[in-house]
Amino acid sequence: MSSGSRPTSEGLPYKGASVDLPGVRLWYLDSSGEGTPIVFLHANTGTSAIWEAQLSFFSEAGYRVIAPDRRGWGASVAVPATGPQPGSVAEDLDALLTHLEIPAIHLVGAAGGTFSALDYAAWRPERVTTLVASVSTGMIVDDEIAGFIERISVPGLRAPNPAVYREVSAGFRGSNPEATRRWIEVESSARQPNGEVALVRTPNSYAKLRLISAPVLVIAGGADMIAPPAMMRLWAAQLSDVEFVTIAEAGHALTYEEPSTFNAAVESFLRRRGD
Repeated sequence: MSSGSRPTSEGLPYKGASVDLPGVRLWYLDSSGEGTPIVFLHANTGTSAIWEAQLSFFSEAGYRVIAPDRRGWGASVAVPATGPQPGSVAEDLDALLTHLEIPAIHLVGAAGGTFSALDYAAWRPERVTTLVASVSTGMIVDDEIAGFIERISVPGLRAPNPAVYREVSAGFRGSNPEATRRWIEVESSARQPNGEVALVRTPNSYAKLRLISAPVLVIAGGADMIAPPAMMRLWAAQLSDVEFVTIAEAGHALTYEEPSTFNAAVESFLRRRGD
């Protein structure tokens, strides 16, 4: 393992590093130490940098926090010579945990990161103590979800730019111009142009969700235009052990818009269900 070239903020309780894994040179942030590990998987519009409020909060609470850049995002670069492409986030995460000698984790996903968090929890149940799945369609292939997405679709909403209008709630944009500019800055360079983007190992489905044995906290944003609470309740109902929380005014960028509320909900869940 070698130190990564990507900068991190001075004085923060974690460091950046990169490691060569099959098919990828993976960049990740890691507070190290003996605390119970929590892994954060970022949205398609972000990188590990978007988790700053969570990494600081949970490291100060005594956890070991780990946040990789998913393959094809940020500083995690596909390496075709060392493994098949495009690979999957779940396989990259599994290889990272093996490299770090971590047997089990709390796993937190947001939006596109939730696709892979669900994928991993179904594939490696012995390594997932708890799962937090937030603001996401889950990339569920079942017709019920596909039909819901079609019925709420707004023409042009999913066009590549500008993502801020579909991801960040109007209330947050109006009230927090500087934080919104920071979100745009991270999003604008999050995904590598023409890079290999890791996928889910197998399609996410209702049947696959029923394989997840870990306790799951599902968190929805009441102002989310992409994955509204009513949609998320449909796929969450397939989970065997689930709690559901809605953060009323948050949009799809919930973890960034409402970090204190999100962190408090996750911490409470971990205290109650994390043994």
